[in-house]
Amino acid sequence: MKLAELRAQVVNYCRRLAQSDLSIGTTGNISAIDQEESLIAISPGAMDYGSMEAADVVLLNLQGEVVDGERRPSSEWAMHLGCYAQRADIGAIVHTHSPAATTLAVLGQELPAVHYMIALSGGGTIPLAPYHTYGTAALAQAAVAAMGAGHACLLQNHGVLAAGPDLAWAWSLAEQVEFCADIYLRASAVGEPEILSQSQIEEVIEQLDAYRAQH
Repeated sequence: MKLAELRAQVVNYCRRLAQSDLSIGTTGNISAIDQEESLIAISPGAMDYGSMEAADVVLLNLQGEVVDGERRPSSEWAMHLGCYAQRADIGAIVHTHSPAATTLAVLGQELPAVHYMIALSGGGTIPLAPYHTYGTAALAQAAVAAMGAGHACLLQNHGVLAAGPDLAWAWSLAEQVEFCADIYLRASAVGEPEILSQSQIEEVIEQLDAYRAQH
């Protein structure tokens, strides 16, 4: 994919982020990687997403150096870079502060398989990364470790990290994590939620893989 197109996609999803309930103000950040060029297009820090243009999207190399762009990259650039460096299957990342999922993160809880769509993450549980100050190497390392072979994790007292082969997937996963977290909190307020087994989740993962292969 051409870098110009990648930058345009980052702008598009940043604007969607600004219009959604997944984050407030300039919180949250989005990136995508051009695997052939080994360059990351990432949203700039502390900028109104509604006024963002493609030229505002910063290009980083895999050493975290700015290759193109006049603005500073998101303060969470190290977390994005860490995921790309460890996982060749990750092509895009969406980081949010969505309310329900962040509530679980504040409670110090992971998100269990309360709904089958949690299988979009590649597993039956959305794990919790321990708290570290935002923008630090320690947080980046904790997030990558917590995500493991999956595609999402909660960040304690912080938010959500969702990844995928492209921005459409990563965005959909971020939405589903929030949906599942909201359902879990609502159900827990009434009683004890029924949690899907690992075999049930694996069956859903197989169905999702088959569906993607057909489209």
